[in-house]
Amino acid sequence: MPDIPLAAIVLLCLAAAAAGWIDAVVGGGGLLLLPALLVGLPAGTHATTALGTNKAVAIVGTTGAAVTYVRKTPIDVQTAVRIGLAALAGSMGGAALAAGMSTEVLKPVVMVVLLAVAAFVILKPSFGSAPATGPATRRQIWAAIGIAGLGIGFYDGLIGPGTGTFLVLALTAVLGLDLVRASATAKIANVCTNAGALGIFAWQGAVLWQLAALMAVFNLAGGTLGAHTALKKGSGFVRIVLLVVVFALVGTMAYEQWFK
Repeated sequence: MPDIPLAAIVLLCLAAAAAGWIDAVVGGGGLLLLPALLVGLPAGTHATTALGTNKAVAIVGTTGAAVTYVRKTPIDVQTAVRIGLAALAGSMGGAALAAGMSTEVLKPVVMVVLLAVAAFVILKPSFGSAPATGPATRRQIWAAIGIAGLGIGFYDGLIGPGTGTFLVLALTAVLGLDLVRASATAKIANVCTNAGALGIFAWQGAVLWQLAALMAVFNLAGGTLGAHTALKKGSGFVRIVLLVVVFALVGTMAYEQWFK
C-alpha cells in the first residue's frame, strides 16, 4: 500500500461510511466513493488502483443490501440472475478496457456523470413513486439483459459511479417495476458487476486490499445507519443531501483537475 497520510485515511473511511449511507437510501454510493479515492490517494496513483479499491469496498455493502432485499422483497430471481450474469460479462469487459485509462481522463468523465445524476434528481422529484405495471414480457426481459446487464455492466467496470442508480432507472423503465423491486433486482446485478470488475482489477494487482478492508467496515456501518435515516427522515431529506454531496464533489474534482 502506498504511503497515505493518516488524515487522508480518516477522510476516506468517512467517505466510505457516507457512500454506504447514500447507497442504502437512494443508491449511487459510488458517486461519492470513487471521487473520494481519486482525490484522497497520493498523486501519481494510477486510475485503475482507485477503481479496483472502490470495487473491493463497494462489493461488501452491495452484497449485504442484496441479501436483505432477497429476504424481504418478492422478486423474479431468475430474471435478476440473468441480468446479473450479463452484467458480470459487461463489467469484466469494461474493467479490462479501463486498464489503459489515466486519472486525467477519468476525472472529467466522472464529473459529467455526477452532473447528469444531479440533473435527474432535480428534474424528477417524484422518482421512486411510480407503481408496478405487471409481469414483464420476454422482449422486455431480453431488453433488460442487454441494457441493464451488458450496457450498464460495461459502464460499471469502466467507470462505476452511479451504477446502482442507473440500474434502478433502467429496470424501472424497461421492466415496469416499482422502485422497491427495481432496487432489489438492481442490487443482485450490481453484486455481479462489482464481482466481475473486482476480479479483473485483482488480477491486475490494482487493489489496495488493506485500505479497502478498513473502508469496507465503514461502508457497512454507513449502510446500516442509512436505512434507519431513510425511514425517519424520508426521501426529500436524502435527495437534498445527495445533491449537496454531488455538487461539492464536482467542485473539488474541478479544482483538482484544472486549477491546482
